[in-house]
Amino acid sequence: MNIKAFNITATFLLGFCAQVSAQISVPSQEEIHQLAKATVAAKIDNIAGARVNIEPQMLATRMSPPRCSEPMQGSMASDREIGKNNTVKISCTSPDMDYPWQMFISVRVEILRPVVVADAHLGSGQLIDPDKIRLEWVDQSQLRGSQYEDTQDLVGTRAKRRIAKDSPIFSANVCFVCRGDKVDIMARTEGFMIKTQGEALQDGIVGDSIRIKNSRSNRRLDATIIGIGEVEVKM
Repeated sequence: MNIKAFNITATFLLGFCAQVSAQISVPSQEEIHQLAKATVAAKIDNIAGARVNIEPQMLATRMSPPRCSEPMQGSMASDREIGKNNTVKISCTSPDMDYPWQMFISVRVEILRPVVVADAHLGSGQLIDPDKIRLEWVDQSQLRGSQYEDTQDLVGTRAKRRIAKDSPIFSANVCFVCRGDKVDIMARTEGFMIKTQGEALQDGIVGDSIRIKNSRSNRRLDATIIGIGEVEVKM
């Protein structure tokens, strides 16, 4: 082999060795943490408007992962939906082992949503004023019904049952129209609207269909709640 050919071969081998050396590395704890977080984040659905906190467990400082010849892979240890406590599998192919290296990391997740909560104790039948409610970030795991994200949606409604201070206010706990309330009855067509008064025979929130009684005719009708103290009937 002449000197020129030797130099070309040596340069190639040095470049190849440098490339192999760059590919084979020991992953840091920070890299493992970030991969665990990214793996969980990719599995979380429907988080628009929410605050999400993802916190992998602290790894033991004495832990020494093997060298990885390929980038680490992250996957969920099970197919269940993301909950408060989750397990992520981290793995890679190692030149020092006859089988893929892997470890499991516990990852805690908090999904917080803006929810209207009681700022004071609310008794059954009590009118909900602006100073009795506030907006709070609440862990999604504590939400067991339909809740509200704007305090203005609840001002003027009434509590159907006792609501403890700091508790989320669910639609099942309030009424926009309560049984026995006087209500405005709207009857609309394309050309005109008729407005009269009546009495609610059932509780409900906006969108609910309830029974009412027309005060003039004493006729009982089905009506849809359209606002606080307002219902609409079909003509």
